[in-house]
Amino acid sequence: MATLNFKGKPFVQNYHLSVKYHQFIPRKNKSLTKKVSLHDNLIIHGDNLKALKALLPTYAGKIKCIYIDPPYNTGNEKWAYNDNVNSPMIQDWLGKVVDREDLTRHDKWLCMMTPRLKLLRELLSEDGVIFVSIDDHEVQNLRLLMDEVFGEYNFVAEFVWEGALKNDSRFVSISHDYILCYTRSKEYLTGNDTIWRTRKRGIDEIYQKLEEIKAQFGDDYEHITQSLKEWYIALPKNHSAWAHRHYNRVDHQGVYFAGDISWPGGGGPTYTVLHPKTKKPVTIPSSGWRFSTPERMEQAVIEDRVEFGEDETKVPTVKRYLKEIEGQVLPSVIYKDRRAAMQRLRQIMGKDVFENPKDEEILMRLMEATTSGNNIILDSFSGSGTTAHAVLALNKEDGGNRKFILVECEDYADKITAERVRRVIKGVPKAKDENLRKGLGGTFSYFELGPPIEMESILSGDNFPSYMELARYVFYTATGEEFDPDAVDEKKNFIGQSAQYLVYLFYKPDMDYLKATALTLDRAKALGPYKKKRRLVFAPTKYLDQEHLDELRIDFAQLPFEIYQLVK
Repeated sequence: MATLNFKGKPFVQNYHLSVKYHQFIPRKNKSLTKKVSLHDNLIIHGDNLKALKALLPTYAGKIKCIYIDPPYNTGNEKWAYNDNVNSPMIQDWLGKVVDREDLTRHDKWLCMMTPRLKLLRELLSEDGVIFVSIDDHEVQNLRLLMDEVFGEYNFVAEFVWEGALKNDSRFVSISHDYILCYTRSKEYLTGNDTIWRTRKRGIDEIYQKLEEIKAQFGDDYEHITQSLKEWYIALPKNHSAWAHRHYNRVDHQGVYFAGDISWPGGGGPTYTVLHPKTKKPVTIPSSGWRFSTPERMEQAVIEDRVEFGEDETKVPTVKRYLKEIEGQVLPSVIYKDRRAAMQRLRQIMGKDVFENPKDEEILMRLMEATTSGNNIILDSFSGSGTTAHAVLALNKEDGGNRKFILVECEDYADKITAERVRRVIKGVPKAKDENLRKGLGGTFSYFELGPPIEMESILSGDNFPSYMELARYVFYTATGEEFDPDAVDEKKNFIGQSAQYLVYLFYKPDMDYLKATALTLDRAKALGPYKKKRRLVFAPTKYLDQEHLDELRIDFAQLPFEIYQLVK
């Protein structure tokens, strides 16, 4: 595998490991829910590297799909690297605003992306997938970096998104972007026979029209077929059902078209088939029969899958039912004018609020192919909130219960990102789409990134984390497993159980309590009798020797950093 080297790489290679865990501060007034929760749809305002690290205790290995649209590094975006790497020299170099005149801007972009991609990989489930939008400025570097982080064997595709032609270009109209697609483990997907498909557009409209016609004609399939053909003829060519107009015949099994019954490529079998009415051998197609044996042909006839002509002189056809081809594979080239997304966002917000928003209809198709049910979709460069819009619209379309997590560092996180989500949930009166006009439904909880959880703050009495925040932090860091807030019983100092431990936390955001609290023999015995799992106890200090701890099946960890010793 090719190795990607860039200035600053040694300083950021493992930087994600040193990023501190930060608190999430709930903002009820900016949320759209009755109960603010980290298990709701989420919009998080804050630095995305810190936010991704803070999400690990709850969501590590739980995210099914990630879509990000990072800075393309065109030289016109004026972005600045602000990660606090532990080197004054490299920090000074990285901290400058990146523009077209910066000859090291590609190195700085890679320094910015490396730790974020590594944390995103930790958040992905084993069957998860990541999509990254990019253009020609960094696509080669991104491909090499993702090969390094995700493994080149987990590369799936490089989508090309063809947009509008730019007639003002001097030489060539660069009217496309890319979307790089990698999985967490392609081996896992292959081993589980995973197939990605999207539902063909327009099919539901055909089914709906068919039901209307059947209500009129009952089981008169000749008149039903004629009415369906007339409906197709009247459709405008841009209607989503127009592409399926060859499915224009109907029988008791559904809508079908008369397909070729000959052997693909020629050289097929040429056995005798009798016409059901004339009882004479029908004309054999020049390429031979599609069905390899007379028995298989006979079974197809019994199942009413073969359509014969008026007499034996006509070559039969095979019925291809619409219900059997509802799914289609994702194309590697996407044709979609980007201006349409801009117009829809303008309609939602009432004015232009964001340049070059991504298209929720494209994201819906990517998510439709790769997610279902209650899967979680994450976007850590969320911009105008397109990803949340796509998730809610897809849920409305197929009845799913997918959740989204958005992270946005800019000041417009509330006024643009969250506001768009509020409006599409409640409804946009002037929207052309009926579902959007009525509202897509849903909720979200809004959080801001708070201060880090660190020993210095606890010892000084500044910025105490809440009991729940510290519980979430120590539980995940010590066990590597998901923290369940519903399992917490603060009165009993119990914060949950892992595969190995029952976990307890003696803590209050109060300096006097911390100075006066230790794991004593009485407190240890109050935890109750041994129940097949050892007890992992976090406390400011302990007044027990190792012999008593072993006797009571207790592993002690002093708040908060000695828990690293317990990581397996």
